[in-house]
Amino acid sequence: MTLRFSIACVIALSFFLGLPMAHAQSGTYAGFDMNLYPGDAMLPTLHKSFAYVGYWLNAAPGAHANGWKGKRAVVKENGFGFLVLYNGRLDAEFKRLNPAATGRADAAKGFPEHTIIFLDLEEGGALMPNTAKYVGAWVTAIRHSKFRPGAYCSGAEVDDDPGTKISTADDIYKQFGDVALWLAQDACPPAPGCTLKLDGLQMSQSGRVDALVWQYSQSPRRPQLTRSCAATYAKDGNCYAPETPQADKYALDMNLSSSADPSNGR
Repeated sequence: MTLRFSIACVIALSFFLGLPMAHAQSGTYAGFDMNLYPGDAMLPTLHKSFAYVGYWLNAAPGAHANGWKGKRAVVKENGFGFLVLYNGRLDAEFKRLNPAATGRADAAKGFPEHTIIFLDLEEGGALMPNTAKYVGAWVTAIRHSKFRPGAYCSGAEVDDDPGTKISTADDIYKQFGDVALWLAQDACPPAPGCTLKLDGLQMSQSGRVDALVWQYSQSPRRPQLTRSCAATYAKDGNCYAPETPQADKYALDMNLSSSADPSNGR
């Protein structure tokens, strides 16, 4: 059996069994995250393209309820690994909340031992002082629990002091070096847009070579950053998985990682 035939067989077998095609092609695993739970019936279709899924422990940004709650078992039964997410606080909320106390309380969430819980930080650039206190308390609480700390944040550099640039990822690493990083960087290039063609992509293109996960597409797309890959997105500007309906409920973000279970959450 030649090497060429062997690779073809792997790809064909991956398609037949519903295994993640991205791994067969490039040695990396594709995953997705979305704010709304897609429904039990859609999970087998999604698993044809994705190895792992973002799983919200609380309501996602802008949502008033958490449709993922209680769905861990069915997600796992469908073969997915996990990106375990906790929606963090915005800096404005600390006008009425104690940052350190809130960080400790928000860290008290459950998942299997050694799971990485990613604190979702939506604001880019250097951490504001109260946000840094909140993140610090959250990370400390996670370190003293059975879990491991992670952060979802921007990998893109922005202007800081005159003549200097900084990314949220770099600032978090500087302050909390043991935090696993899931980086958002959807600017094309280096991001390829809404596609599962991952060959040639390097984790360093996310903003840091040591990132665990790179979110390379978002729904809806940001026009000013994705002009050169606009054709890969649907007409409504969202990203959808193959074979899924093009409706808000199924709009998703795409990620890549060298692990099929980045949070070790199975």
